[in-house]
This record gives sequence, structure tokens and C-alpha cells, in this order.
Amino acid sequence: MFVFHFYFHPLISNGYECTRLKMNKLHEIVRSWISLNLSVNRFACNKKVYFCAMLMKMRFFVPVLMVLTVILSSCGSYNKIVKSTDYEYKYKKAVEYYEDGEYVRSGTLLKELVGVYRGTSRADKIYYYYAKSMIGQKDYLMAGHYFRSLVKEFPMSEHAEESYFMDGYCSYLMSPKARLDQNTTSEAIDALQLYVNLYPFNERVDEANRLIDELNDKLVFKSYLNAKLYYDFGNYKASVIALSNSLNQHPDSKYREELMFMLLESKYMLAMASVIDKRQERLTSTVDEYFSFIDEFPESKRIKDAQKFYKTTSQLINYKEEDETIIK
Repeated sequence: MFVFHFYFHPLISNGYECTRLKMNKLHEIVRSWISLNLSVNRFACNKKVYFCAMLMKMRFFVPVLMVLTVILSSCGSYNKIVKSTDYEYKYKKAVEYYEDGEYVRSGTLLKELVGVYRGTSRADKIYYYYAKSMIGQKDYLMAGHYFRSLVKEFPMSEHAEESYFMDGYCSYLMSPKARLDQNTTSEAIDALQLYVNLYPFNERVDEANRLIDELNDKLVFKSYLNAKLYYDFGNYKASVIALSNSLNQHPDSKYREELMFMLLESKYMLAMASVIDKRQERLTSTVDEYFSFIDEFPESKRIKDAQKFYKTTSQLINYKEEDETIIK
């Protein structure tokens, strides 16, 4: 508007006939001038905004571009190694990848080298690094296999001692929860115990013994769960067998008091439900179990329940068979 005033005001002041200009034409000129100024200003502003946005994008784009360049370059060099027939160089790079924590790459290279170097003096090192790479990938089954192969084929290898331990450790890592099948747990115990027997003074013996204790606790808990399952279902004949086996297999079980009480109750319930021909023998067995329980745990919280079983059982033993009611 300032420009308009500066340009048109002299026209009016010098006597020109402004009345000859139609008002709508004047308005059109003014609107066009203002629109032109706004367009120029908006264009300049948009250019600044666009330029700033480009700068902001480049701030992030340049580092990303650099990272992508490094990755692509690395992938290209790795692919060349994979395709290479220079096995010495491939072995060297596989070890470097392993030491850098790139277990997938080291495992891929070493997998090929296992077949190339099998039967040679370097095979034990290939087995060793390949097994360690598999641990890095959490493939404990494959790792354990190659640790076992190493000690079997190269018992004098510098890696034999560690491989004995790692074989057991891989089985330890694969050991399932107590409620599942525990064959792998037993295998882990056997492998770790073999290591302890072979290297009784090695620094890893304490760790091996700790793992063995942990695995044994799992077996004890598994045995307890199995025995208690029959008891919970009221299958007292099966629970007597399972509870007795659990106590015999794990005499130092931390569940011993509970197991012995369940065994006493199971024998009592089984005797009470027995036919006459078998009741006397089973009642006597219940009494014997009662005395075993109170001898080991005289302060047990279940002592009153145990005494009730004993009182009823001892009275029934003195009854005549023809006066007893058969409970089937």
C-alpha cells in the first residue's frame, strides 16, 4: 500500500482527472499489486523453508548413507570370502568373525571347513570354533555334537578339556522344565560328572559341581511331582510305589518329610480299601510307616494326622477278620 501511495498520489496532485478512472479498475490494479507482492514474499519464504528442510534431511541422510556404504562394503567383502577357494584365508577370517562376535558369519564359513579339514591336524580347531559359533547362535544341540566329536576324535587336543565341560554345559542349557521329560538333564549330569572325574583339579570343577547339584535338584523335583500326581488323583496303590521309589532314589530330598507323610496316608487309605485277604498285611505296613515317620520327624506339623492313622490302624489289626467290613 505504501508503494501505491507513492506512485498514484502525484497523479492526483498534478491535476490529472482521476474521475476518469473507473473505481473497479483502480481496485483491480491495487489487488494485482498486492497479490504480486504476496506471491513474491511467499515464494521467498517457501524457498527458505524448503532449503531448511533439505538441510535437516541431509543431517540425518549423510550418516545413514555412510552406514549403508559400510554395510554394503562389508557384505561385498564377506561374499567374496564365502566364494573364495583359499581355505587358509577363509579359516583366518572365520576366527576373526568369531572373535568379533559375528557368530552367523563364522559358523557359515566353518561349516564348509568342517568337511574340508576333516581327518587333518587342524580338524579339532575347526570343530572347536564351529561348536563355539553354534553356542553364539544358541544352537546347543549342534554345539554339543561337535564338542563330543572333538574329544572322541582328538582326545589329546588342546581343546579337549574345555570340550568335555562344554558338552555337559550344552546339555545343561537344553535341560527342560521339571514337569517335562528329563532325559537331557540326566545326560547333562553324566557329561559333567565325567568331566569332574577326568579333571578333578581343574578350575571349572566347582562350576561343574554347581551345575550337577542344580540338575539333581530338578530330578528330585520331577520325582516328587510324579509321585504326588498319583497321590492327588487318589490312586493310592500307584502312589505307594511312586513315593517309595522317589524316597529310595533321592534319600536326601528336601521334600522327604512331605513324601513320607503322603506315603503313610497312601498306605493307610489303601489298607482301608483292601479286601480282607490283603488288609492285615497292609495295615501292618501302615503301622511300620507311622513309626518310620515319627522317628525321622517327631516335630512334624502333620504329627497329629499321623497319630490318627496309627490309632485307627492299630485297633483294626486286633479285630477278627469275620467281624470286619470289607471296603472295596
